[in-house]
Amino acid sequence: MARDRMIVVTTETVSGHRIVEVLGLARGNTIRARHLGRDIMAGLKSMVGGEIKSYTELLTKAREEALARMLEEAEDMGANAVVNLRFTTSSVMQGAAELFAYGTAVRMEPE
Repeated sequence: MARDRMIVVTTETVSGHRIVEVLGLARGNTIRARHLGRDIMAGLKSMVGGEIKSYTELLTKAREEALARMLEEAEDMGANAVVNLRFTTSSVMQGAAELFAYGTAVRMEPE
């Protein structure tokens, strides 16, 4: 199953499709540490306000990596869709955070 054809939704159902088999929990995660250079720039940016782009980019890449790992696991399970996709973030130590993606791997077919 090509990942680019996998259906991924935050809902329990997909219009026009029915779930024929629930395969279980699919998950993917990554842990990212902050970078000293980014911290210095973020500190300066926080004084004047605005978006801290280096952190936005860091979290975007982490989210994409966690999602890719979750999709790989779902694919290995034989899924062609993941429903109820969720993301969560937690601090694992000073200066490092985990980004976790999870959902229910299913097999769907058109109605």
